[in-house]
Amino acid sequence: MFTIMKRRELNPTVTEFWVHAPLIAKKAKAGQFVIVRAKEDSERIPLTIAGFDPEAGTVSIIFQVVGAGTMELNTLREGDAVHDFVGPLGKATEIEGLKNACVVGGGVGCAIALPVARALHAQGTRVTGIVGFRNKDLVILEEEFRACCDDFVIVTDDGSYGQKGVVTAPLEEKIQAGADFDEVIAIGPLIMMKFVVKTTKPHNIKTVVSMNPIMVDGTGMCGGCRLTVGGKTKFACVDGPDFDGFEVDFDEAMHRGTMYKPFEAHARDAQCNLLKQEVQ
Repeated sequence: MFTIMKRRELNPTVTEFWVHAPLIAKKAKAGQFVIVRAKEDSERIPLTIAGFDPEAGTVSIIFQVVGAGTMELNTLREGDAVHDFVGPLGKATEIEGLKNACVVGGGVGCAIALPVARALHAQGTRVTGIVGFRNKDLVILEEEFRACCDDFVIVTDDGSYGQKGVVTAPLEEKIQAGADFDEVIAIGPLIMMKFVVKTTKPHNIKTVVSMNPIMVDGTGMCGGCRLTVGGKTKFACVDGPDFDGFEVDFDEAMHRGTMYKPFEAHARDAQCNLLKQEVQ
């Protein structure tokens, strides 16, 4: 039984679960993920491990309600159990030896960026955190980031909170000011990560990106999460999810990410109608 021990709404569309999964909690590392199914016939949803407590045997997942699968997952409450909770999957983020790192998060991608920032902080790395959101209402995990970052910046597209603008602006400012980062780790929308790479590449600062393509089984068998990295085909589930940002073909990844939009919209509408019937 993968019981939901704690549920928290981080903003109107983003929810956090703490799930009882002691074996996963013992082995999990920053950057890895799990595959979740809310019910027996639900779709598989890959979600990054946002936190883990080996002593309590719990694992945190954070998800945005955007489609049929996450809508169904969001109907579960504390005390309920998810049907499947498989992991930890993927390779952990490589942070050993880093002395001065910058973690850049965008939107719900901050849920992935946070455990990386925490792991860096725990090993004594100087951590600069830069996170971006569309507006103040969508800001998540601010206190948690401040607790593990030596320098922290929030930006919003509309200027309703923090600095107005996008994450690449303070990143460029800090590089120009001589921040001398060993590495930049970017996690968020593909377009955001693409432009973070465009910002760091002229300065030859190693940049790692966490890729989130469509995924089914999470073990490298289906091929749904394939990417082109350095001219070669890679699978995000087993070769990643972290890759050298300088080598990722972002345009191809963005194109592939739109292939199932009509299907996703249809599934969401069907789930909305199903939930309305349950309410009635």
